[in-house]
Amino acid sequence: MSDLTIQRRRGTPAQQNQNPKRRRFSGRSRRDFFIFLAFALPNLILIGIFTYRPLFTNLQYSFLDWTLGSKTARNIGFENYAAFFGSDDAPRVLGTTGIFTLLTVGLSMVLGLLVALALNAKVRGTTFARSAVFAPYVLSGVGVGLVWMFIFDPGYGILSWFLRGLGMASPQWFNDPQLALTMLIIVYVWKNLGYCAVVYLAGLQSLPSDVMEAAALDGAGATRRFMSISLPLLSPTTFFLLITTILSSLQAFDLIRIMTPLGTGTSTLIYEVYLQAFGAYNRAGYSAAISVVLFVILLVVTVIQIRFVERKVHYA
Repeated sequence: MSDLTIQRRRGTPAQQNQNPKRRRFSGRSRRDFFIFLAFALPNLILIGIFTYRPLFTNLQYSFLDWTLGSKTARNIGFENYAAFFGSDDAPRVLGTTGIFTLLTVGLSMVLGLLVALALNAKVRGTTFARSAVFAPYVLSGVGVGLVWMFIFDPGYGILSWFLRGLGMASPQWFNDPQLALTMLIIVYVWKNLGYCAVVYLAGLQSLPSDVMEAAALDGAGATRRFMSISLPLLSPTTFFLLITTILSSLQAFDLIRIMTPLGTGTSTLIYEVYLQAFGAYNRAGYSAAISVVLFVILLVVTVIQIRFVERKVHYA
């Protein structure tokens, strides 16, 4: 059989390349595509209506001089942004937001890892301890705030009663801006500690036991195994917690609203948005501009973490 006959049977290279294209747009592929649209399109529509539409509407409001409830608004461009960054409130609010986020994220993750190490021990009662540690995370922030207000109350609180028993005066937690922020950080860390502990516990239980046993046979102590093996292998868990806890801390609202309704020393960006729009000012356009600033900060922090921090994550 000649080479020409073999080439005719097989077809030219151009004809061979056309066959996959015909199969790609076959009836089954179209049917699968329409099934995908049937399931995904309603969700995409809902996301567009309830997520992206408010986002762009808020961006539009940030360029308006608009008082909440007023039927008229005036386009003023970037004056709301200039007014915020040019005011004395901007350094205070941004500084409070940074301190609150840094301390709550750092303390929650460090203490959560230590609690997870304790809960990972094979001793009696760990199931109850895990439930007790995780319980505050699922509780209502309003309820948690009310309980801790009673604890920190300088006149009738449990903490003041205990300090009076030691011959000490109770600090004015609610009147001192620095103490109010400290109080809020303590409560927020207590509430979210269980989340970090449970996630870290899942990461610890997924570590390869053969690697740990081999390191123990080589003479590595518990501290050396944790620092050299466990901690690097937990880097995906740490990266996940870093993103979620930062986003959660930057959007913390319920505890601030309940425990310090005036925002004295505890006014973060998101709470400043609330105060400007629904407080005594009713400055809806100015509040929208602050919320856009918060959105940009959230976006930048997330991109930085994914772009740079993820390089140090070991997916092994």
